[in-house]
Amino acid sequence: MSSPTPVGVMRLHSTPAPKGVVGKGLSSRRGLKAGVFLQSRASSRSISRQGHKVRVSPNAALATNPPIDTKADTPQKLRPAEADASRLKDQQRQAAIAACIDPPTYNAEKLRKKYNRQPLSVVGRSLEIFGGLGSFGAVVLMDKLTGNLEKKMSTRAKDFRIRLTQLGPTFIKVGQALSTRPDLMPKPYLDELTELQDALPCFSDRQAFDTIEAGLGRPLEEIYSAITPSPIAAASLGQVYKARLMDGTEVAVKVQRPNIVNGIGLDLYLVRTGTVLVDKYVSSLTTSLTGLVDDFAMRVFEELNYVKEGLNAERFQDLYGDRPEVFVPGIHWTASSTKVLTMEWVDGIKLSDQETIAAQGLDILHLVDVGIQCSLRQLLEHGFFHADPHPGNLLATPDGRLAFLDFGMMSETPPTARYAIINHVVHLVNRDYEAMARDYYELDFLDRSVDVRPIVPALAAFFDDVLDASVSDLNFKTITDGLGAVLYEYPFNVPAYYALILRSLTVLEGLALFTDPNFKVLAKAYPYMARRLLTDPSPKLRDALQELLFENDEFRWARLENLLREGGKESDFDATKVIQPLIALVLSDDEENSLRPMVEKEVVRLVEALTIGALIEGAKKLPVDTQLHNLLSSIPAPVQSALVLKPRSLQDEKEILALREQIMRVWALLSSSKGFDPAVLQPLLQLAREKQAQQFGNRIATRFFTRLTARAVREVLISNSAADKKAAAGKGEGLMSTASAASLSSGAQAARV
Repeated sequence: MSSPTPVGVMRLHSTPAPKGVVGKGLSSRRGLKAGVFLQSRASSRSISRQGHKVRVSPNAALATNPPIDTKADTPQKLRPAEADASRLKDQQRQAAIAACIDPPTYNAEKLRKKYNRQPLSVVGRSLEIFGGLGSFGAVVLMDKLTGNLEKKMSTRAKDFRIRLTQLGPTFIKVGQALSTRPDLMPKPYLDELTELQDALPCFSDRQAFDTIEAGLGRPLEEIYSAITPSPIAAASLGQVYKARLMDGTEVAVKVQRPNIVNGIGLDLYLVRTGTVLVDKYVSSLTTSLTGLVDDFAMRVFEELNYVKEGLNAERFQDLYGDRPEVFVPGIHWTASSTKVLTMEWVDGIKLSDQETIAAQGLDILHLVDVGIQCSLRQLLEHGFFHADPHPGNLLATPDGRLAFLDFGMMSETPPTARYAIINHVVHLVNRDYEAMARDYYELDFLDRSVDVRPIVPALAAFFDDVLDASVSDLNFKTITDGLGAVLYEYPFNVPAYYALILRSLTVLEGLALFTDPNFKVLAKAYPYMARRLLTDPSPKLRDALQELLFENDEFRWARLENLLREGGKESDFDATKVIQPLIALVLSDDEENSLRPMVEKEVVRLVEALTIGALIEGAKKLPVDTQLHNLLSSIPAPVQSALVLKPRSLQDEKEILALREQIMRVWALLSSSKGFDPAVLQPLLQLAREKQAQQFGNRIATRFFTRLTARAVREVLISNSAADKKAAAGKGEGLMSTASAASLSSGAQAARV
């Protein structure tokens, strides 16, 4: 990405030069490049962390992008000065919230009543929209009829982008939403629509500066010591300036477009009026278009409240900023209002500008992986997630972190859906398609009145092929596109939150595929899922783990081994959180615990594999000419077989040793995991004194020795049966020999006669 053209020094808008400013420039005469994505002076910064607070050293150039410091994850007690600063910021935040009077909110009924009284505005805007998009549709239809649809698609895509831009912010937002929907738009259109995220038309600087002064109630020179004379970026709802606060902190200032609330309200009223008619008369639709418009409109109106966006940014920081690889700009509340948002300046490169990222020595795949892990945490842990993750809102900082921008459009995953998604993955692994179909109730894909039985064969037909495919053929888009084709045939209604998070992961995978064609977002997501299943204490995920590990009344050691291997790849994997739930599962005193018989059975197999397996290995390594070897050889063969010192078959030995080896691998993975401490096993010694643990131990010992006794009895019976058969066979051979001798004697006598 080429560097933006400098616009000279930052200067104030039509105000006398404040103290320290010479003419229109800064007293230091150092010009600030008007580029939000520049990486200038990154090496000259000196920034340190204390807890999660950022302190700028005297020689720091910018109060942004502190270096990665894993120790920062450890909470520290705030110093008195920091505590005072925190209280002051709380007061400033509350003051900004209190000043946010009558913020813009979406109400379809109020819009209907409002614009029913403005027929001229409605007719005029309707003609504009029809003139822009109606004529475009006619041209595309003509291309199709003349066979030129593919040939002219790139030209039409550019025309479509221009028309959306001309129609204003509402349709720019629609285009931005379509730019990440490859299931709806062909590639030439996707490429063109991505430009809607950059270089949009600007409104006048005079209007912008007037909006700042009106919104903050102060002259511009009392808020900023300097500001760029022109915007450095324009978005669909506003434009951004670079400025410097009175204390020298460099910031980005986002200013809302004038009269945008009325313009968007009218557009949404017209669009919704059309979708109501479509929903009423088009019976083939399985999704309510009006519902989709209402959801979209609600989010757009939330974006128009910059105080809400600032609160969203701080909440996002609180939930996900604990990771050293994630950066969220801070909010300056004394310079923020409903229509003005002043935030920490971020130097960085758009994630889509991969050549520049590579030239800076940064790893795009690592940054994408950070984005995926953060998206999974947003979706499945806290439920609060960034709903507009296009490449323009994701920056690679000079120190290798992923910066998130623009928190106007956020969404939430319902708690029930978070667990339902993980359960859905478990059911997919188990190929339990009936349970998968029932998951769609919890995910709000289906009304509970819908019979899911007809859906099961369609899921089986699709996912059997998916699960049998090689990893190189399996990517996120392949699954979402294929599943979308399945869901289209049935009365599914995909919730907005689900569509938004799918878009987020699809965008991230698409960015990675430019660098690595074999990149798979699902492979990157699996360690997170494994860690959650192994360590999350919630009852629903405990049940999901049990369902995954126990199948057909058997414990799947291979799955536990795989979960530990993948979960251990997570930076915050804690082995102690794995052991404790397993102990609780084993020692559960719940009489309704249906897993207890299976757990006890598996523990007996485990003890058997460890003890008898050790005896097998020891017997193999024992020298032949030793007293112990002679002693063991004197043990009756049935007893040796019972102890598997002398296996009756190689299959017995193979099965026991294979299970022992797998158990040892699982233990090795667990004991070498981050956070493992042998002290975590100490509770076992305490539990051993409790009644339920003693009862469990007694049941295991009884079953173990019962199995050994049964094995010995079986071997004795088999040995005796074999001896009886041998004796009977020997007796039969004696009789046959006598009969044969008599026959030969008679034959000889007959010959002599």
